[in-house]
Amino acid sequence: MVQGLILLDLWVSPYAARVKIALAEKGIEYESKEEDLSNKSSLLLEMNPVYKKVPVLIHKGKPISESLIIVQYIDEVWSHKSPLLPSDPYERAHARFWADFVDQKFQAAIYRIIWATKSSEEKEAGEKEFIECCKMLESELGMKPYFGGETFGFVDIALIPTYSYYHAHERMGSLSLVEEFPKLTAWVKRCLERESVSKSVSDPHKIYEFVSQLRKHKGLE
Repeated sequence: MVQGLILLDLWVSPYAARVKIALAEKGIEYESKEEDLSNKSSLLLEMNPVYKKVPVLIHKGKPISESLIIVQYIDEVWSHKSPLLPSDPYERAHARFWADFVDQKFQAAIYRIIWATKSSEEKEAGEKEFIECCKMLESELGMKPYFGGETFGFVDIALIPTYSYYHAHERMGSLSLVEEFPKLTAWVKRCLERESVSKSVSDPHKIYEFVSQLRKHKGLE
């Protein structure tokens, strides 16, 4: 275990899963501390006073926040182990663009669907946006095994944790990813064959149960 390496974690967070995948790809052991966001620890509030959320990677007492920034930090600090970002500046910028697309567009569409009331305009808009995002990602992936080509990397890490929410989305929406997007479906299966991924992402059925309970609590059912 790397001395002084702690991850402030949350099992339902796809963002925390990114960090766990990156660390696993590098073969780095760490201490995980599960957070309760309804009763945030003093450590979380101290380490991330701006956003007060997970994930936070604490390395030698210093905090790094925001999942994509953390993954890049991991790649730079342990650069001699399984690079996650391309060495070419253009390809590196390209990977960062698509990882940002996952956060700004794809994740946003998923959340719009999950937290919308049934048969609402918000839900319909979210589904339309989600389909458009999937089309763009399917096109970007093309015939490559991974988004960066032959090697599992930064964009794959950014996107694959959302897999845990697909089951909830399909139950609440009207889209089958398997039928509509075969390339993305094959990519998901390929990623899940990696131990770093399979041991880091949340169980989709447990996520669905969690989301369903939260929707009921918020009066969205």
